[in-house]
Amino acid sequence: MNFIEHELQDAEVPIVLIGHSIGSYISLDIFKRLQGKVTYCIFLYPFIAVNTKSSTQAFIKKISASRTLCTGLSSIVAILGLLPGWISRILVKNSVGNSWCPSAVEALCTHVLKYHTVQNMLYMAMTEFEKLHEEPDWSFMREKKSQMAFLFGSDDHWGPLHLYEEISSKVPGAVVALEGGDYTHAFSCTDAGSLWVAQHVSTLIKNYFSKINFE
Repeated sequence: MNFIEHELQDAEVPIVLIGHSIGSYISLDIFKRLQGKVTYCIFLYPFIAVNTKSSTQAFIKKISASRTLCTGLSSIVAILGLLPGWISRILVKNSVGNSWCPSAVEALCTHVLKYHTVQNMLYMAMTEFEKLHEEPDWSFMREKKSQMAFLFGSDDHWGPLHLYEEISSKVPGAVVALEGGDYTHAFSCTDAGSLWVAQHVSTLIKNYFSKINFE
């Protein structure tokens, strides 16, 4: 918000917001506040409402709401971060990162396996679950549907298929796509997923501005 208001206040350039997961909720909120400046929004695997059907979200919510559990989990992760790099990389690769590219595994081992990092992540999760119990602003989304595009995954509890269907129903005419490459919510942790999503986003932007220029 500050960057747009101060650095781009007088700039005659179109502003395109691209949000992934909770970044979609953040981008949508920025769009609502700066409607005169934001031109286009793209929401990737959007987490804009709590998925009450997800056992994973319920589990994360329970941990994030407990100071004791947050401290315990953060401490365990911090201990893993103290292990020799080759051991932590093997553990990550054989657990959450079995399909990840080496750079993603390295990034997690180097930057995430720290006590305060995990504490911050769990605090953010707690506030997300509190805020996202509210209904999405369907009226605003209908009003600005020509300036929005959504991409959903086929198996994603953060941006579930029932939300894909709900947007398609409550925001008729919105650009809503379903990714069929099985890249998952963590697409950016694989080379193939990163490339596919980048190309999809690039196409959306080109098509949007081609239409605007034509009109």
